[in-house]
Amino acid sequence: MIKKTLHFSNPAYLSLNHKQLVIRTTEGNNENKFTRPIEDIGVMIIESHQVTLTSALISYLLENNVAIVTCDKYHLPQGLMLNLSGNTLQSERFTAQISASLPLKKQLWQQTVQAKIANQAASLQISTGTETGCMKKWAQTVKSGDSDNLEGRAAAYYWRNLFPPELKFVRDQWGEPPNHYLNYGYIVLRAIIARALTGSGLLPTLGIHHCNRYNAYCLADDIMEPYRPFVDLVVLEIIERYGYDAPLDKEVKKLLLSIPVIDVIIDNKRSPLMVAASTTTASLAKCFLGLQRKILYPTMSK
Repeated sequence: MIKKTLHFSNPAYLSLNHKQLVIRTTEGNNENKFTRPIEDIGVMIIESHQVTLTSALISYLLENNVAIVTCDKYHLPQGLMLNLSGNTLQSERFTAQISASLPLKKQLWQQTVQAKIANQAASLQISTGTETGCMKKWAQTVKSGDSDNLEGRAAAYYWRNLFPPELKFVRDQWGEPPNHYLNYGYIVLRAIIARALTGSGLLPTLGIHHCNRYNAYCLADDIMEPYRPFVDLVVLEIIERYGYDAPLDKEVKKLLLSIPVIDVIIDNKRSPLMVAASTTTASLAKCFLGLQRKILYPTMSK
């Protein structure tokens, strides 16, 4: 079953009753009440600061591995709550992850960069028809640990050609539009990947490449890399409809919140992105346990 993403941008009171999410809203003097099955929810984004959640609801959401994202005063995603015991074999998998050797982590990062560059090349072909022979070659020649930093070389080529040259786009979290679209989409993606990691019994904090001491989601940031081009295509669709600098209003967010249900190809099967994320993290857990040597990443159909 495809898990749903719920987004709350208006005042609401959220509670738990008979294992159901109960949503109460008020319009004038009228109170509206409706329910949603919690087992159908994958990600919940709380944008309004006038949304109240009961502690019983939060506990049950996390028990069912729902990722809860909270937003700041600018309505941008800020915080993330995840289940701390998302897998029955968690202790075993934590141990395997923590004791992973440096050569193994370098090999896993090599595979991650290869998949990312290949998907960036496909994204460019789909969206702009740009020549991507160089990117395909880089994807095939990534060394263990990406010692030649082909990820950086490919990123420079990718961003230079993804948007029209007159835009002079620079990918920067704090940069000019359309960076704000990308930021929001990547936060949604990060929540999906972090949720999948905990569901597979892994620590989102301990990365295979990212190692910022202030980053609590280093592994999520590693594993989401090959998924980013799928978000980029959604952003291009937003630009085509609304322009480069439209505000993050309801219609724009609706498109960005469709990221979990994007169709991808993984393990030679078509799958929603959220399901594919769980396939990826399950394969990663098997790599840490020594049961297989390759992470399963999605590919972008051309």
